[in-house]
Amino acid sequence: MLQATPLTDGWTLRHEGAALPAAVPGCVHTDLLAAGAIPDPFLGRGEAEVAWVGRRDWTYETDLAVTSSHESSHEFGHEQTDLVFDGLDTVAEILLDGRLLGRVRNMHRSYRFDVTGMSGRLSVRFASAYAEAEAVRGKLGERPSAYAEPYQYLRKMACSFGWDWGPTLVTAGIWRPVRIEQWSTARISRVRPLVTVEEGTGQVELVVDVERSRVEVPLTVEAAVGGVRARAEIEGSTGVVRLTVPDVELWWPRGYGEQPLYDVELTLLHGEEALDSWHRRIGFRTVELDRRPDEHGTGFTLVVNGERLFARGVNWIPDDVFPSRITRERYRERLEQAAGAGVDLVRIWGGGIYESEDFYDACDELGLLVWQDFPFACAAYPEEQPLRGEVEAEARENVVRLMPHPSLVLWNGNNENLWGFRDWEWEPRLAGESWGEGYYLGVLPRVVAELDPTRPYTAGSPWSGSWDHHPNDPAHGTHHSWEVWNREDHADYRLSVPRFVAEFGWQAPPAYATLRRALPGEELAPDSPGMLHHQKADDGNGKLRRGLERHFGFPEGDFDRWHYLTQVNQARAVAAGIEHWRSHWPVCAGTVVWQLNDCWPVTSWAAIDGDGREKPLYHELRRLYADRLLTLQVRECGLELAVVNQAAEEWEGAVRLRRMSVEGEVLGEAGVGFAAGGRAVARVGVPRELEPAGPKEFLVADVDALRAVHFPVPDREVPYPRPEFDIALVPGGISVTARTLVRDLLLQADRLDPDAVADRGLVTLLPGEEVTIGVRGWETPAVEAARSALYCMEPGR
Repeated sequence: MLQATPLTDGWTLRHEGAALPAAVPGCVHTDLLAAGAIPDPFLGRGEAEVAWVGRRDWTYETDLAVTSSHESSHEFGHEQTDLVFDGLDTVAEILLDGRLLGRVRNMHRSYRFDVTGMSGRLSVRFASAYAEAEAVRGKLGERPSAYAEPYQYLRKMACSFGWDWGPTLVTAGIWRPVRIEQWSTARISRVRPLVTVEEGTGQVELVVDVERSRVEVPLTVEAAVGGVRARAEIEGSTGVVRLTVPDVELWWPRGYGEQPLYDVELTLLHGEEALDSWHRRIGFRTVELDRRPDEHGTGFTLVVNGERLFARGVNWIPDDVFPSRITRERYRERLEQAAGAGVDLVRIWGGGIYESEDFYDACDELGLLVWQDFPFACAAYPEEQPLRGEVEAEARENVVRLMPHPSLVLWNGNNENLWGFRDWEWEPRLAGESWGEGYYLGVLPRVVAELDPTRPYTAGSPWSGSWDHHPNDPAHGTHHSWEVWNREDHADYRLSVPRFVAEFGWQAPPAYATLRRALPGEELAPDSPGMLHHQKADDGNGKLRRGLERHFGFPEGDFDRWHYLTQVNQARAVAAGIEHWRSHWPVCAGTVVWQLNDCWPVTSWAAIDGDGREKPLYHELRRLYADRLLTLQVRECGLELAVVNQAAEEWEGAVRLRRMSVEGEVLGEAGVGFAAGGRAVARVGVPRELEPAGPKEFLVADVDALRAVHFPVPDREVPYPRPEFDIALVPGGISVTARTLVRDLLLQADRLDPDAVADRGLVTLLPGEEVTIGVRGWETPAVEAARSALYCMEPGR
């Protein structure tokens, strides 16, 4: 039987002639940090102090003792010994006892070397990623990109070169596990599972490729799933096992049903002797992408098990700029946070990586659909060698590696490159040079069609489906909405109804405790040195300011107020988009917020900051992505109530509408009936006499513990009363009772204690209303401390 031995101990990292202890898996930066050789790049402006690391060559070494040899008999030992690297970042040569085993140049691939009968000093010599990228650029010519760093010239996580939310920390190292595998006769080299279901019967076709050390030996493969077993012979190097599983339980996205998973056990046999085995979990479900043209343009609707979905999505970036630090537990925590916010789709963005099995396992269990970008983002990518062969090799490996996961429902060719070619002045600069189109419209769809025909492929995001339409045409396919953040007010989200909004978002700083940790000793201000260093977006602070000034008085010299208002504005902006677009289902079939998470402490579009703390936006997503949503929308015909029902059951009732003054007086009231079918939206006109008139009035809609509030003017024009409320300590948190209108009340729990977490975000209270805010991790509760951590709208602010 194949024997695998992890090769994790005894590694050293060569640094300026010295040997430092090295962790494998890991990377140069984490090893240098552990040795105290560099400052923490996440703190202060430490990033700039470690920029030299990415410009150096580095060597990892350990001793390797191997006893097998090609002459060993099957009875007395394994016939072959392989050295297997699951991931090397990025350009390296591997030597054993001075003998070159091979050269590698792709972070997104695994590598295997025959070391049978060999032993000695194992060295993995990494060249600077900068040096390699610059050499490829010199050979193939300059290509345009959104950033100055040369990330498009090698197959490496692009955002390690920095992004508009990430630091420039260009890594090197053995970033995924390494092991010794010893085997005899044959081993399983690849299993490609094709899983389909029709009328309750599951079909599993396992295409098994083997590597042989003895060509003449007959081999069989046996598989079992769901109580069904089958065998097949290996002909040459390939065999196919087919299993029919009756009465399977369907795997559903969260909110639509359960997520049953079936174990697949596969064994490679010589006679009755087991040589190797393979185990995965699968789920039975169908997935389609409906891109049919209609009267509105060209649709983009995911259909799972015949059920058409409005996708409630978030974009995912690597959760740490050093991916080797992300544990199975951390993946699970972050994805449970996503599920807890009502998310049912996670898009793995193309400037990152193909994530580890731990990520997809968690999505399988939580019912989170996965949209997987191939790793191409915001740049023109050369299509010549040495890149072209690497692209196809990595695509083939990762498509097959990820195929078993039922959560994976969509392959996407790239992020924003088709759009960039058309709109970012790339076309004239390229002057006919290759830029990646051949990957997105040729290589990648061919690989997916050949290896994984059970899943849809789309060439890019955004992409209208063909060059007949502008790549980012909101009426066709996927759309990225960035004009709003970059130049316009978030109210302008309501000016269009894209078919599928794959990116949109608004910035805000991280939690206060995160800033205090990341910027120790700094007097915080929006433009203090550390704050500016941890703001990577082009004119990010200017856009934050302009966005605030459209709605609020700018709080000059008051950092705490600025911090609160920018977080409120982020939540308000995303709410403006999602409420509008969900109210237009099924024309609009999904929103994917930019972004769920951060890779370090930074001002960004994330709902969860770099220390894992949930911003007010996170809690707002829980409301926006709930099965049932109540929203007030301004339409051409007047104010309209949209009752959005994504549950399977019909939702009917009567909404209580109240036209109120800011002093708390009810100026008009009515009950309005509605009936929203399952997975449907009901729209009800608001009676004219209840529409608020002027800055002193607003409208409140309530039904089934849900609330929508509409103010007809920006906050800066609303004459809010001075907020008055009472606070009491209750078991597990605090109770707040309003004596006036209290709009967008927020408890910043991390101001009470860095470990404290509140169970809700922004809440608006009418006079006399009470809310209980649960708080975990607050060791010494006190009323005055709670009051100091509570923020809300104030007159003139």
